[in-house]
Amino acid sequence: MENRKTIVFGLVLIASLSFLAFSLFFTISYGAKDLTLSTVWSAVFHYSPDLTAHQIVHEIRLPRVLGAALVGMAFGVAGAMMQGVTRNPMADTGILGVNAGATFIVVLCFAFSPNISYLSLIVFSFAGAALTTIVIVALGALAPGKSDPLQLTVAGAVIAAILHSLSTGIAIHFALSQDLAFWYAGGVAGVTWFHLRFLAPIVLIVTFFAAMMGRSISFLSLGDETATNLGLRVQLVRLLGLIVVVLLAGVSVSVAGAVSFVGLIVPHIARKLVGVDYRKIIPISAVLGAVLLVWADFAARMVNPPREFALGAMVSLVGVPFFLYLARKERREL
Repeated sequence: MENRKTIVFGLVLIASLSFLAFSLFFTISYGAKDLTLSTVWSAVFHYSPDLTAHQIVHEIRLPRVLGAALVGMAFGVAGAMMQGVTRNPMADTGILGVNAGATFIVVLCFAFSPNISYLSLIVFSFAGAALTTIVIVALGALAPGKSDPLQLTVAGAVIAAILHSLSTGIAIHFALSQDLAFWYAGGVAGVTWFHLRFLAPIVLIVTFFAAMMGRSISFLSLGDETATNLGLRVQLVRLLGLIVVVLLAGVSVSVAGAVSFVGLIVPHIARKLVGVDYRKIIPISAVLGAVLLVWADFAARMVNPPREFALGAMVSLVGVPFFLYLARKERREL
C-alpha cells in the first residue's frame, strides 16, 4: 500500500513539473508580440542581445513568468503550512490577514520613506507579516471557540479588514493611491531580474526547509496531544512553521502585492492527489501554486490586451467560490 502511494506521488510530481515547464514556455510565447516556442527556447538558452525577440523574452517576459511561478510556489507552500500548523482547512495568508499585515507596513514605508531600498522593503514586509501572524494566532488561542476552524478565519478576516482600512486611509492622506494600486490589486508585471535575485533564493530555500518539516507537520495536524505522544516538540514545530509562513508571505507581498486564495486552493488539490501526508502535500503544493499563478498571470494579461486585469482579482474569481464552498462544508461538519 505504501509503495503504491509512493508511486502515485512520484507520478503526480513528475506530471506537475512537466506541466509547469510547458506552462512557462507557453505563457512566455504569447503577448503583445507572439513568439514561437523555438524562439523562446533559443532566447532562454542561447541569448543574443542583438535580436529583438530575445530581448523581449529575456528582459520582460522571462522574469515576469519566473516571478509568477516563484510567488505562486511561496503562497502555495505558505497555505499548506498554515493549514497544517493551525489545523484549519480554510487557512491562507490572504484570508487570515498575513498579506494585509505585510501590505500595511509597505504602505507605511511608502508614506514615511518613499526612497526606501527594495531590500529594506522586504525586511519591513516580513515584519508586518510576522506581527499580524502573532496577533491572529493569539486571538485564535484566546477565543472560547478556538476548536472551531471558522473562529481563526473570522479573526483573520477582521484583522485584514482593519489593516486594509488603515492602509487605504494612509494612502489617501499621503496621496499614495496611484502608487499603491499595484499592491492592492497584485501583479508581477514589474518583476525584474533584480527582484528575482532576492525572491528566488528565499523562496527556494524556505520551501526546501518546509518540505523537510513535512513529517512533523503531518504529526501536528493530528492534534497536539497525539503529536506530543509521538515525541514531537509541538510548540517548536508550530513556531518554525509560522516562521516559514511569514518568510514566504513577506517576500511574496514585497514583489507581487496582496494575492489571496492561492494558498487556500492549492493544498486542497494536493490532498486530493497525494493524500494527507505533508511530506507529499508541501512539494506538490509548491509546484501547483507555481502553475496556478503562471496561468492566472497569463489570463490577466490576455483577457483584454493591451490592458491587464488585476492578478489578485483573477485568482479571486476562482478563490472566492472555493472559499464559500469550504466554509459551507466546514459548517455542515461542525
